[in-house]
Amino acid sequence: MKDNTETVCEQINNKMVLKRMVYKNAETCFEMFKAIAAAYPNKFKEFHPDSDIEIKYECKQRQSFHLRFGSDVLYFALHSNVFEFNRDHEVMKMPYIREDKQRSYCGMISIYNFLSDSVQYNRSNDVGYLIGRIFINKEKHCYIDGKREIGQVYNNFHSSVFDERLANTLFEAAIRYTVNFDLLVPPYEMVQEITVNDMMEIDNKQTPFKTGKRLGFRFQADIQ
Repeated sequence: MKDNTETVCEQINNKMVLKRMVYKNAETCFEMFKAIAAAYPNKFKEFHPDSDIEIKYECKQRQSFHLRFGSDVLYFALHSNVFEFNRDHEVMKMPYIREDKQRSYCGMISIYNFLSDSVQYNRSNDVGYLIGRIFINKEKHCYIDGKREIGQVYNNFHSSVFDERLANTLFEAAIRYTVNFDLLVPPYEMVQEITVNDMMEIDNKQTPFKTGKRLGFRFQADIQ
């Protein structure tokens, strides 16, 4: 009985130590993104000192922040949990993971794109879009899962170590994707009817309509 208890306690300790290490790495990487975003308004002014475009960085929570520019918001969030890829995922077939299964445990940083007006006017029904995820493991190696510009960033789990250079590359790739990700006119059928309450909200300078860049369209069809 003692041997069994000792084994279970060792398993608990080993798993918790691993997860703590992974999360600490993800947190360190997230802080790199924060530093880049915080410096971005001044960087923009260096290149465009006479521009009236406002670039605004806001960080209200330890595990999230956003950068607002023009009509867009980039929202970064560090998940509080550690994940493992499922057994059918391509990552699990990599020699790098097969050599050490613990390398498949990752912290996750997600990047979302919202409309600035959605945030400014507290339009709680508006939708944002996940444009990228960064997974960081115990060795600070990273796997990148994302749309177009983000997904095209050099992505080799066994050799991609997250550092300030890669953080800056990913950050600017997210901005490029967002700038090119335009708001589409929703299908006519989606907006052909409104209620009296909707009309009253419009008269009171509220916006009852749910808005999103691909509302009424399949976001998944966007070229990756």
